[in-house]
Amino acid sequence: MAPIRVALVGLSSSAKTSWAAQAHLPYLLSSRGKSHYEIVALLNSSVSAAELARAYFALPSGVKAYGDPNKLASDPDVDLVVCCTRVDTHSPTTGPSIRAGKAVYIEWPLTENYEEAVAVTGNRRLDNSIIGLQGRVSPIVIKLKEILKSGRIGRVLSSEVRAYGNLRRRDFMSEDLAYFLDRKVGGNGVTIGYAHTIDYVHEVLGEFASFQSQMQVQRPIVKITGKDGSQIGEAPNDVPDYLAVHGELAKGKADLAENAILTATYRSGQEFKGTPGFVWIINGDLGEIMVTASGAYVHSDSYKDPIDIKIHDFATEEVVDVAWDWEEWQLELPYRSRIVAELYERFAHWWENGKPAGDIPDEQNWPRLHDAVERMKELDEVFRQYDAQRNA
Repeated sequence: MAPIRVALVGLSSSAKTSWAAQAHLPYLLSSRGKSHYEIVALLNSSVSAAELARAYFALPSGVKAYGDPNKLASDPDVDLVVCCTRVDTHSPTTGPSIRAGKAVYIEWPLTENYEEAVAVTGNRRLDNSIIGLQGRVSPIVIKLKEILKSGRIGRVLSSEVRAYGNLRRRDFMSEDLAYFLDRKVGGNGVTIGYAHTIDYVHEVLGEFASFQSQMQVQRPIVKITGKDGSQIGEAPNDVPDYLAVHGELAKGKADLAENAILTATYRSGQEFKGTPGFVWIINGDLGEIMVTASGAYVHSDSYKDPIDIKIHDFATEEVVDVAWDWEEWQLELPYRSRIVAELYERFAHWWENGKPAGDIPDEQNWPRLHDAVERMKELDEVFRQYDAQRNA
């Protein structure tokens, strides 16, 4: 079968973030990735920037270079457009391809706000798409779903999540990511770190039936660092750096967590020294699960350190470790690429099997743009509650 022809948007040697190069490219250029996909085009801010990226990453000279999203959208030789740019550019760079009927893969967040998410998708189901909520297909999430389905801890009564956005210093922001301090841009700790976390929690336990949240800007002024790590200035911050949410869960996929209470807290910066940066407890009537990791990044970076799953069996009072592992082919890829690769694999399986309509088995399913719209709606409500509290 002919490979799925991919256009990468945002692959750049000078990009402020390198997710395209670190998470997407390793799989797409691997032997397994090449058995399903072929990079045929790049879209950057200009044709010359795309040409520079093509040369820098040693891609074939036949890879087309684009600077105009509309011209890319009209290219009949592109099947899948993969967008890895800053969130407030997602809509203008992918909108033309969506309207042209192309398949799209957009990194999370989908857009800068819920209204734009509805506009770019037309608020319709888009099976021919991928959203970068790859935590849903992480080995940790897969293992937790297996445990709940087995009945090992019985019916879920409650769950607590404590997560920290600890990839940066608590009161500093790098110059390249200073836009994280500007809420209107749409990319920040809440919309990225917290949203990824709550999304894979929902994948295991189900959605909120209702919730209440509270947020706080604890550091309204943040120090800015240059490329060498030294402070070069300060900037105002209007993005909450602490969030607490609690609510009752609706009927979940496994029908085991309905009416359970979920409580989650997220704080930007480091956790108490010497303690885990991520703790997730799922309390059942027969037992309890505890997941610990170095941070909330089960969707990406946390795998450089151990991620532990333990079960406390109430009947025996034993606490046992639960083993989990990667697929062998994933072990050949860097950490950031492994779960992204799983999204690509599931999409390719669907594509190569005739793009069947209807329900897809859970072990073959992947998140799509309409799933992202629902998560954007939840975030919109979180910020609506925050604004209401501030203006009360």
